[in-house]
Amino acid sequence: MRQPADWMQPMDERILEALQSCGLVLSPSIIAYNIDKSREAVGRRLSELSDFGLVERVDRGKYIITTEGEDYLNGDLNASELEKKP
Repeated sequence: MRQPADWMQPMDERILEALQSCGLVLSPSIIAYNIDKSREAVGRRLSELSDFGLVERVDRGKYIITTEGEDYLNGDLNASELEKKP
């Protein structure tokens, strides 16, 4: 069972699932299109997910899910235990 942190929003899981499902580097625009959200909202959430290590920014405007993100989706990581990176 997934254990989200207080800082997480329902959209975060959909973003992580989109990244996990394709296993590729995606842009906020592509993710937004696939989860029916705005690019701006997805971009803000990707920034937050990156700050906590669930996704990694690999290039300007391109993201990939991390091992921690995969572990969270699989129910093996409690997101409340993650610390924001400086």
